[in-house]
Amino acid sequence: MLEKITDTFSNIIRTISGKSTITEKNIEETVEQIKMALLEADVNLRVVRRFVNSTIEEAKGEKVLKAVDPGQQFVKIIYDKIVTMLGDEKTDLKLKGPDTQSVILMLGLQGSGKTTASHKLAARLKKEGRKPLLAACDLVRPAAVEQLCVLGEKIGVPVYKEETKDAVRVAKNAIDFAKKNGHDVIILDTAGRLQIDEAMMAELVNIKKTVTPDEVLLVADSMTGQNAVDIAKSFDEQLGLTGVVLTKFDSDARGGAALSLKTITQKPILFIGTGEKTEDFEVFHPERIASRILGMGDIVTLVEKAQEKVDIEQAKKLEEKMSRNEFTLDDMLDQFQQVKKMGNMQSMMEMLPGMANAMQGRDLDMSGMKHQEAIIQAMTKKERANHLIIGPSRRKRIAKGSGTSVAEVNKLIKQFEKTKLTMKKLTRNKGMQNKLMSQLAGGDMSKFGGMGGIDFSQFKGF
Repeated sequence: MLEKITDTFSNIIRTISGKSTITEKNIEETVEQIKMALLEADVNLRVVRRFVNSTIEEAKGEKVLKAVDPGQQFVKIIYDKIVTMLGDEKTDLKLKGPDTQSVILMLGLQGSGKTTASHKLAARLKKEGRKPLLAACDLVRPAAVEQLCVLGEKIGVPVYKEETKDAVRVAKNAIDFAKKNGHDVIILDTAGRLQIDEAMMAELVNIKKTVTPDEVLLVADSMTGQNAVDIAKSFDEQLGLTGVVLTKFDSDARGGAALSLKTITQKPILFIGTGEKTEDFEVFHPERIASRILGMGDIVTLVEKAQEKVDIEQAKKLEEKMSRNEFTLDDMLDQFQQVKKMGNMQSMMEMLPGMANAMQGRDLDMSGMKHQEAIIQAMTKKERANHLIIGPSRRKRIAKGSGTSVAEVNKLIKQFEKTKLTMKKLTRNKGMQNKLMSQLAGGDMSKFGGMGGIDFSQFKGF
């Protein structure tokens, strides 16, 4: 998501930040470009006007025009304004302590992703030490109950269900079940419609009156753009929302929903769905999303993802092996698999500073990594342990076994040798480590042979 607006903002920021002097004309021209970018991203008109007026007013002050680095000062103002649009700071769920029950009511139109979001939220809470219970209160959509049961079983969270058409009764009995069985969070997955109607609202109002939820969360589809704002307002008027979950944030949506919701509804975005997997569910950090929009990357989220997925002990052992020059093709294969665990490579690359603009909306071609995995897997244990024994006949056999060519096998082995040498030097040279990090910060992935065995130059567009 946000690719188009990120490309536009990155170009604007690159142009303005390099200026040694800023004039009122520069400011007006830049803000006009930003205005058009926001409107093209389907941001609410009121939000755009408020952003433009406040940015011009602040940017024309002496703080910018007479600053030592006016370009950077202007960029800082733009960044701050976008953070404000998105909600200023992260908002946490307001749940009771683990010794009592907290209730989360999930709302939204049909197709917005309520059921999927409910199970993702349950998985997150379980990981945080809670004991969640999912309640199947969507008795309208065919197979909704079955879907929730399958997802609940997948993450090891029980699902409360009944053979009835009375969603209010299911919600009430789910609370009683939770009390008897020690569940401290009950997530109610409710029914939606293709559009807001009286029957749906009446049911939701009755559920809310019966269970008095601690959180009333609207699940909204990012792809609906600023229409999500109108949907949020309608739900809020009758049910009193406490927050929003934006789904399909990894789609090609233009960003209007994320950039409009908080300003217009005053309801914070709490979570974003970033993919189809259970773990593709992130806490919404306004400052990090603003950084992504401006093409500055999101290193903090990337590091957090790495910390969640990477085995620290295994990483330490690998570092020791590299320092002793014992890095093998098996280790290289492990690194491929570690990277895959972290999720979508496209989204990870876009979190690196400067990379979103460098990619210019192009998709990464992951076939190179898949071919390399296949090549290593086609080798024997002895060959993986000692690549020097892989002569011409062995390379031919490996190419045939992996469905690749001898040239690709040769390329992999050369890359491995280069990576092995680089990693050995890197573990012993702090100066080189700092240089590598500066290259990362600049978004230039082609200046080094590989990181953990990964050759970034193989991806399309690099």
